[in-house]
Order: sequence, then C-alpha cells, then structure tokens
Amino acid sequence: MKVGIVGAGQVGAAAANALALMGAASRIVLVDRNGALAEAQAADIAHAVPFASSSVVEAGDYDALAGAGVVILAAGVAQQPGETRIALLARNAAVFADILGNVRRAAPDAILLIATNPVDIMTDIAQRQSGLPPERVIGSGTILDTARFRSLLGRHLGIAPQSMHAYVLGEHGDTEVLAWSGARAGSVPLASFAAQVGAPITEDVRRRIDDGVRRAAYRIIAGKGATWFGIGAGLARIVTAIARDEQAVLSVSIRTPEVAGVRGATLSLPRIVGAQGVAATLVPDLDAAETEALAASAAMLRDLAADVPL
Repeated sequence: MKVGIVGAGQVGAAAANALALMGAASRIVLVDRNGALAEAQAADIAHAVPFASSSVVEAGDYDALAGAGVVILAAGVAQQPGETRIALLARNAAVFADILGNVRRAAPDAILLIATNPVDIMTDIAQRQSGLPPERVIGSGTILDTARFRSLLGRHLGIAPQSMHAYVLGEHGDTEVLAWSGARAGSVPLASFAAQVGAPITEDVRRRIDDGVRRAAYRIIAGKGATWFGIGAGLARIVTAIARDEQAVLSVSIRTPEVAGVRGATLSLPRIVGAQGVAATLVPDLDAAETEALAASAAMLRDLAADVPL
C-alpha cells in the first residue's frame, strides 16, 4: 500500500520511519510546505530502509499522493501566547480545509488518518470538511494512551504488555477514561490475575498507573519538548491494520452516533479496523463511575467541536 504523510515534522517523520522499518507500506510519500524538510526526512529514513524492509520513501507535492490508500495528516499550527483553544482550533481548521482540498483531489479514495492535536476535535473537523463517512476519517485517538496503560499494567504484573487487554476510552487528553473494570491479563480478569501472581491492584497501584498514563505526555514534553516516537508507532500500527485488512481491535477516534447517552461526539472506543477503515465499534462493559466519566468526556468533546467555526 502507498501511504502519504502530510506534515514532515517529528510526528510525521516518526510515523514514516516506523512504517518503513515495519515494511507496512510499499511506498511512503512525505509532503510538507517546507519542501527541504520533507526531502531531508525522506532521505534520512530511506537510508534506514536497507536494514529492515524494501519500502520506498520519498518526498513530493500533493500530486505525489495519487493512489495512496491512507493519508496521515500530521500538520498544524502551534498555539500562540494568549491564544484561546477555540482560536487555535479555528486556525487549524483553516489549515485543514486547504490540506484536505489538495489531498482529496490527489487521492480521493484514501482513508484519512488524523494525528494533529487536539486529535479528537481535529478528526471531527476533518470528517465534516472532507464529507467522507466517519469510518474513513480516523483519529489516532487513545491508541497511545492504551499502549501506555498496557505497558504499566504489564510491568506491574511482570508480563508482556501484549498479553494485556485493557483500553483507554474517550478523549486523548485530560478527560480520558481508563477502563479498569474490563481489563484482562490473557483471558483472566485483572484482579484475579494480579492475586494469582502476587501483585494485587491496590488503590495506590491504580493511582500510580492512572497518573503514569494520564500525565505521560506532560512529562515527556517537559523533558524534550514534544512526543513523537510513541505516536509514530501507533500511527504505523493503524496503517498496518488497514493495509493488511486485519480487522484488528484498536482504540481509535471517529465521530460516534451515541455513547453513554451522548450523541455526535468524536472520541475513542475499541473499533474493528481493516481495509475499509472502521468496520464496527465495540462498547466495553463499564462500571457506573467509568460510564459517567465517559459521558462527561464525550459531552466535552461534542460541545468543543460544535464551537469551532468551519
């Protein structure tokens, strides 16, 4: 599959690098308004390819996206001092309108994969601007938060994170919901597994893991200014599921008819992802507190998106 990436900054480049090293795309095209940056990133990644795969990595303009099955949008403007969140979103919406017009002309059949933050709102904006059905405009959502949750749970239990089945739902941000009640290690409920291996899930453990998931980005940003490797790998994982028609269950963000009594929010739930985009949405069994928290997250995202002028 040919994959386009609009935005050759750290996130776009990390996604391209992960895709190339995984061999998940036959051709990767980086597009950026700074053509020299796109050329440099493509060349650097292309030099890593011989160690891992046969992917072709190159830079180009929008016309070079022709035939792409997926286009990742990792472009946007930074918040200015004193600028409100709505003002920033309005400026990013204007940027997206221009980008989407060019992408849709060059690659009208491509699935759009949104990485620009705040990702849930930008996914909502991209879906409305593009006119594509929601299942073909996918935000990376909580795929990284879910990976962080599984990593910390696996570390506590002494098992591989790939053996954890646990999800973060709702917003990719401060109102996200860690779905503790449905978490499993292998096929065993979390509390039972933890008791069997002598690593109980105490309130202190829950608080530590919740903080580790919820505050991870803040800590990384404090140390190096931004996050990119984790989300780059998460974007590559989503593209792989599409390219191979895996029907994989991934926590990604799309516009959702209804969840927890809230209609029309764009947020993350476990979704079945394959060649046509999102094939189905799964609503986990949640306890009352988790359901209430998910409803609050959904309502906040719905209301914020509605306030953004397009």
